[in-house]
Amino acid sequence: MLARRHEAETFSATAVIAGEEAFCDRRGALFFPAHGLLAVSDLHLEKGSAYARRGVLLPPYDTAETLTKLEAVIADFDPRIVVSLGDSFHDRVGSSHMPSIFRDRLEKMMRRRDWLWVTGNHDPDAPENLSGTSVTEVALGGLIFRHEPTAGQCAGEVAGHLHPGAHIVRQGRSVRRPCFASDGLRMIMPAFGALTGSLNVLDRAYAGLFDWRVFRAHVLGSERVYALNRSVLFPG
Repeated sequence: MLARRHEAETFSATAVIAGEEAFCDRRGALFFPAHGLLAVSDLHLEKGSAYARRGVLLPPYDTAETLTKLEAVIADFDPRIVVSLGDSFHDRVGSSHMPSIFRDRLEKMMRRRDWLWVTGNHDPDAPENLSGTSVTEVALGGLIFRHEPTAGQCAGEVAGHLHPGAHIVRQGRSVRRPCFASDGLRMIMPAFGALTGSLNVLDRAYAGLFDWRVFRAHVLGSERVYALNRSVLFPG
């Protein structure tokens, strides 16, 4: 298991958040080795079924794909604690509508671990018929885990909600990828779910959240994570 963790860390980018070392995994998870804690955000499980109930048809494979990725990340890092940072389900009834085959997969991942469901704007209630503990936020040492980032600077905050992404242009090629967004004081995590998009980190929604002089976008690549500063990012 240690060998798998070492390999996963090799393809991650190291970040420091309010003095705490973390690994930004290329699949969108954040691991704190000192605490054995793995954080993921915005899984939006059962998004496809939520849209189907409203008469909008999306590919029905999002929950299966998201859980497969989550299983791989948990197998690699073997965390003691897992924090799901809100919007774990796409709506209030997502957990109750989730097929038993997916529920069983989640329960297997949760065994022998502390699993914390942070409430989000899409899922403000505790998941139904699932293990784990529902909380509004989690404090650990100098870190505070919550769904929506607070206005202004907030040392130690790890949040989701905004689905940060980076727009890069190189040699005439334009690329947009999800990213971790951090200035060393706080971290806003990318959305982990299969049917989730991203919002450019230069959007006005991020105004006042970072010290842009030391900002880094830890951009998710297919094989590794790339740490880029503000000057190489483009709007749009």
